[in-house]
Amino acid sequence: MAKTRPSKKSPKKAGKSGLNGSGKKMNEDPAILYDQATTLLQTGHAEAALPLAQRGFDAASTGSPNVLRGLNLIGEIYVELGEIDAAREHFTRAVALDPNGEVPESEGGGAEKFLWLAQLSEAGGNDSVNWFEKGVATLRRNIQLLEQSGKADDALAAQEEKKKLAHALCGVVEIYMTDLSWEEDAEARCEALVTEALLVAPDSPECLQTLASVRISQLRHDDAKAALSRSLELWKDLPPDSPLVPDFPTRVSLARLLMEAQMEVEALEVLERMVLEDDHSVETWYLGGWCLYLLGKGERLPPTKGDLSEAELRQSTLRSSRSWLKQSLKLYELIDYEDVKLKEHAEELVQDLQNELGDMDDDSDDAEVADEEWEDESNDEDDGDEDQKMADS
Repeated sequence: MAKTRPSKKSPKKAGKSGLNGSGKKMNEDPAILYDQATTLLQTGHAEAALPLAQRGFDAASTGSPNVLRGLNLIGEIYVELGEIDAAREHFTRAVALDPNGEVPESEGGGAEKFLWLAQLSEAGGNDSVNWFEKGVATLRRNIQLLEQSGKADDALAAQEEKKKLAHALCGVVEIYMTDLSWEEDAEARCEALVTEALLVAPDSPECLQTLASVRISQLRHDDAKAALSRSLELWKDLPPDSPLVPDFPTRVSLARLLMEAQMEVEALEVLERMVLEDDHSVETWYLGGWCLYLLGKGERLPPTKGDLSEAELRQSTLRSSRSWLKQSLKLYELIDYEDVKLKEHAEELVQDLQNELGDMDDDSDDAEVADEEWEDESNDEDDGDEDQKMADS
């Protein structure tokens, strides 16, 4: 993008013009603009963050740390905006300035650009692995330096770097389970990588999920269930804003893994919590509907606090399934979602449910979500008794 035009005002008038000693406007300090843009990005305002980050980049002096920091920040903003080509371009330019990740993170260096390019690679496969390996090498070096310093702050920073390292190793595992699954040593590599990841970050829900995915591919379902249970135990009772709760995409993947491991009740608990956090996620409503469908059709029904018979609970579960699936289809059309296979499967499931439950013109029952249909009926009765007591008094 074009650079901003330099000021023509004389430095002698800096006191009146608002210029600092370097001839830049005080409010055009790249570091300040980057901080403002970062705050906007982290609070979900990527569109507003972009012009601020670009202004900071345009104001940065060539060769200064602010140039590298700006390239990485703008790249992350473009990722959030879905402009993948632009994001890839900026991360590639950042690599040209710091090809071995030796520039300190405080100056915009580090492993992030390599890890982003691994995820954004058009070629995938070995190209992604190569970018991941550059990021992993950078993180290992940083961890060693931080641990050698003996400072308390550096020890905390090393723990954060270890989490990044573990997640990067899991990223390589995913590639060997998909794009490179045909490699003769794919399984051995996955085993070694996930083992190292868990040694580095033994209490990482994401690493335990990756372990479960590997175990499922090996048909070791009991081991997969154990890993998934451990992953859930680490955060399921924490408040939604806890930093220990995995991010939304990670929990979507978790729900899929739980369903694959035939842990539908646990998957539903995860999904019910997620729709309370974001009720506009097509995939979450779809997975919840599919999960309820499997429960309603299978032997393991969801728990209920009421006194419903098995037949009544099964019908209630299937009605809830239809509700969730219809909601996913409504959102699909509303936001122009692009996963055609998801839509086709949701429609197939809805049609099957319509055939079983009856094709109703009045969808009032489908407006309810599963947790509402499984409310403790005794609580309702207690509330009614309490209301009557208040009226009598």
